Amino acid sequence: MLNPAQITLLQEELKTAKNPLFLYDSDADGLCSFLLLYRMHMEGKGVRVTDSSKIDEQLVRKVQEIQPDKIFILDIPVLSQEFVDAVKVPLFWIDHHQPQELKNVHYFNPRIKNPDAYVPTTRMAYQVSQGSSQDEQDLWIAAAGCLADWHMPDFIDHFIEKYPELLPAKDSLTATLYKHPVGKLVKLFFFLQKGPSPEVRKSIQVLSKIKSPFEIFHQETSAGKFLYKRFEKVDARYEEILAQAKKSITKSKIVLFTYNSSQWSFTANIANELSALYPKKVIIIAREKSGSMKCSIRAQFPIAGALEKALVGIEGHGGGHPNACGAVIKEEDWLRFLEHFKEELKHDSG
Repeated sequence: MLNPAQITLLQEELKTAKNPLFLYDSDADGLCSFLLLYRMHMEGKGVRVTDSSKIDEQLVRKVQEIQPDKIFILDIPVLSQEFVDAVKVPLFWIDHHQPQELKNVHYFNPRIKNPDAYVPTTRMAYQVSQGSSQDEQDLWIAAAGCLADWHMPDFIDHFIEKYPELLPAKDSLTATLYKHPVGKLVKLFFFLQKGPSPEVRKSIQVLSKIKSPFEIFHQETSAGKFLYKRFEKVDARYEEILAQAKKSITKSKIVLFTYNSSQWSFTANIANELSALYPKKVIIIAREKSGSMKCSIRAQFPIAGALEKALVGIEGHGGGHPNACGAVIKEEDWLRFLEHFKEELKHDSG
């Protein structure tokens, strides 16, 4: 969590920014973090980092086009010193992945002092936005972002009180996500980022002005109807692929499902749901793209160590949280990687 001095600093920097740029990860935690900070003053521009969860010199040109006076980086695991040196504007980086060491960056990461801390970027962004006129109105965004990153927020009682239709009572994290209507809200923040870029940009622009989740789910306004129609379209495709993935379940400890999709990627969402349904298994959901296998790996027990060892000598990279990882493996090394990973999992369990 952020301390009071950090919260005050970020609030002041956002208040005095004339043209802030928000660079955020293209998952629900990243989007919710951006919305919470952007909606405080409705100033600046948001840019999703979609390809690699990394900010490097390739994004410098985009910064030069926008010419921001400040940059806020949200939920991005890797930031290069080359980018920092090139942009030459104040940088404020809020993240919760493995800490990095960089110069000339205002860096906010709870794992610097506590390596085992797990605080979604959304939770820290909500600390900053609390006290603003948007605080109460944005409670639903804060809750969705935390739950999307597999974290039960400490303000869940307040959420239940305000939105009993979405979550009538406290439940386990898994049940909250997959047995209550709030799970649909969480999916919304993932699924509105799927599809053609112009549609995604319009959806986020519209979403930034929505006042209540019921504006969408009850289709109370034209903006809500637009977003709900998009959500239903993406959700239908997701359910189709999820049904195919469920057919991959066998007696094996490892569930492997690969699919081709030129339009939308659901690897993380499918992996999360299958892991919730089958807590004793390791879930690997992979998708071929540009000569590589992009995969999400989930389990209800630690797998990050096994993944790190399995990548030795493999053309690819990966990592993440103890029970939730991502990896990108060159196709020619895919089968060898799977063999290594299976062996490492045996060692870890044995």
